[in-house]
Amino acid sequence: MGSLYRSEEMTLCQLFLQAEAAYACVSELGELGLVQFRDLNPDINAFQRKFVNEVRRCEEMDRKLRFLEKEIKKDGIPILDTGDSPDAPAPREMIDLESTFEKLENEMKEVNANTEALKRNFLDLTELKQILKNAQTFFAEAMTDQALSEDASVLLSEEKTAATSGQPQRLGFVAGVILRERVPAFERLLWRACRGNVFLKLAEVDGPLEDPVTGDQVNKSVFIIFFQGDQLKARVIKICEGFRATLYPCPETQVERKEMSAGVMARIEDLNTVLSQTQDHRTRVLITAAKNIKVWFIKVRKIKSIYHTLNMLNIDVTQKCLISECWCPVKDLEKIQMALTRGTERSGSSVPSILNRMETSQQPPTYNCTNKFTEVFQSVVDSYGVSTYLEINPAPFTIISFPFLFSLMFGDAGHGLVMLMVALWMVLFEKRLMKQKTDNEIWNIFFGGRYIILLMGAFSVYSGLMYNDCLSKSINIFGSKWKPGPDKYDTEFLHKNPHSTLDPTNNTDYTGYPYPFGMDPIWMVASNKITWLNSYKMKISVVFGVGQMIFGLILSLQNHRFRKDSLSIICEFLPQMIFILCIFGYLIILILYKFINIDASQAACAPSLLIGLINMFLMNYPEEPCSAKEFYSGQKGFQIFLLLVAVACVPWLLIAKPVMLKRRNDAKNNKGNKLPFEHKLEDGLDVNATKDHEEEFNMGEIIVHQCIHTIEYCLGCISHTASYLRLWALSLAHAELSEVLWNMIFRVALKMSGWPGTVATFLLFAPWAFLTITILLLMEGLSAFLHTLRLHWVEFQSKFYQGDGYLFEPFSFDKIIEIDIKK
Repeated sequence: MGSLYRSEEMTLCQLFLQAEAAYACVSELGELGLVQFRDLNPDINAFQRKFVNEVRRCEEMDRKLRFLEKEIKKDGIPILDTGDSPDAPAPREMIDLESTFEKLENEMKEVNANTEALKRNFLDLTELKQILKNAQTFFAEAMTDQALSEDASVLLSEEKTAATSGQPQRLGFVAGVILRERVPAFERLLWRACRGNVFLKLAEVDGPLEDPVTGDQVNKSVFIIFFQGDQLKARVIKICEGFRATLYPCPETQVERKEMSAGVMARIEDLNTVLSQTQDHRTRVLITAAKNIKVWFIKVRKIKSIYHTLNMLNIDVTQKCLISECWCPVKDLEKIQMALTRGTERSGSSVPSILNRMETSQQPPTYNCTNKFTEVFQSVVDSYGVSTYLEINPAPFTIISFPFLFSLMFGDAGHGLVMLMVALWMVLFEKRLMKQKTDNEIWNIFFGGRYIILLMGAFSVYSGLMYNDCLSKSINIFGSKWKPGPDKYDTEFLHKNPHSTLDPTNNTDYTGYPYPFGMDPIWMVASNKITWLNSYKMKISVVFGVGQMIFGLILSLQNHRFRKDSLSIICEFLPQMIFILCIFGYLIILILYKFINIDASQAACAPSLLIGLINMFLMNYPEEPCSAKEFYSGQKGFQIFLLLVAVACVPWLLIAKPVMLKRRNDAKNNKGNKLPFEHKLEDGLDVNATKDHEEEFNMGEIIVHQCIHTIEYCLGCISHTASYLRLWALSLAHAELSEVLWNMIFRVALKMSGWPGTVATFLLFAPWAFLTITILLLMEGLSAFLHTLRLHWVEFQSKFYQGDGYLFEPFSFDKIIEIDIKK
């Protein structure tokens, strides 16, 4: 179990690094990932630290890389990811990286600017081509009498008036392109602003056009507006500018339009060639960058993290040595020293780096070594609170107890098998699935918890077999031990008496031997199935719940012994253990006694455990009903003795520790003598082990704290025992919901015989499977998971776990890169 049982022994160390070797040494420590640096410059602004310029240069390089990454993803070019992690480059390589990124950024910006200009020219020529294409149609329609008869009558009347006065009669026009969604408003404003003295012709552009700035596809329409006079022309141009319509020159004669159209087509072909070449060049540049961008990102982030760490160090007055303080595991001091030696040699420094252990009264961080299997269970514990330094870690016990308690609430072998197979698939193909990185948070949560899901599925299969519940049906593996005689329960008798019951006292009905494993399948068809299962599941919930709480108290004893805290053992552990054993330990003994010794012949006067527990507290032992009577000799006197002992534990727990602490403090102040039960850390564990700060003795605070602790424990024993009944409640709810879902969907199909029943069952299987997965597996599974969390965090861990520590967060390149990737 190693450090998973208790956190690693930590020590505070002081590092003396030569200025020329500091970068290489910190780099080696980052690769090792076993050192947590402390910030020795907390009062210095981030912009006033020594290596702030290097950090800014790294941020600028990171910005350029993100720009390149955006362009690569924009073109859909795959980014090469070999999974390798290159070493942090030397400081002198920063200049080469900066020049490389600067060159790529400038080249991409130039390519983007040229591409945008070319696309803008291409768009203009394409729109002009559409205008020239539709211009002949527009002019032909404008010149016909049929088109002018209704739409341009006003213009013709004005032309005739101008002819009589000797003024020119020709109509002016403007042509352009406008967004299609703006056409209705454009038409209305032209009509109202020009008072109907304009003639508008529209045609849709063939296919969408690409916006050169955004790259979006837009739909546009070609228009030509006929008018007369300079005032209308100015008004029309202003309206076009207001609607951001693009105006293009359009010749009046057909010959000129054909010549212009030929020139436009030639220019479009030339632009297509240039655009193709530009895009090929852009693609080549991005493909080259895509091969190295992952490596560049890692190098830049490593450099940045190194300089960020160097900013946490102190510089001595000679400017030749950097001083740091760091937490590190005692067992890895040799590895850390070797890493410092490698860094010094790599930098070419002749002065070695120095590592000194320091004595401190500060609480060290908590460091629990985990692997990919235990990591998820450790995260479950840490979500509630990080273990206090050298405190017993609940994670190794959670590995078994968590999936087991979950399975008691989720006890269905069929559903557990589905969960087991899904988790097994994620475990077997985890390397392939890890490479398929995704931002789907739900998938990442399930994949991260694949091992806990695997155990929950396996334990659920076991509990389902114990309950003999598989998709709401029982499995008859060994043959039922209930065998009614053929003479008594023949077909005619069963038709006349459909609610007949089997008699357990009749040897022809019950063989006298229990079902070998789990529940007898006969209970699935029994009318009192729920009554029996309720009683059974409620009792095992209490047994497992009280057993786990007692185990938690035993772990608290281990904590006290580890700290040599004899005072807490005598004044806390002993009264707590005696209290819970006298009441709830005794209740477990009664449950087991009743299960073993009471058979069907005594069922009428079987002792009621709930009534018996109430009568124990009331010291009331009535003769009627018979279930409330004493069922073993000396029961009354023994239960009164247990109750008095439990009550005596309350003042013991409440008063003893404050009194002993007061006596110890008085003796220390008056004579300097140590009393028995004095609290101290175990000698010889670590020369740098944490020592409690000397604080002023406050008797009132101690009494209040002890009162709260006593009330919380005594009431908690009752409430926590009742809380474990959720094991029974959720198991019953899951089983009944599964049965209801089966009956509601398949009841019609199963009543049909022959091929119609087969077809109906086949068609109904899909909705049944969907509801089973969504409701019974996902929703019910999540509910059972959350209730299991509650039982561990509150009912179990509260008996021994303080959780007042803080995590050991070492300077590690792997963790830094992993966090950056998730972002």
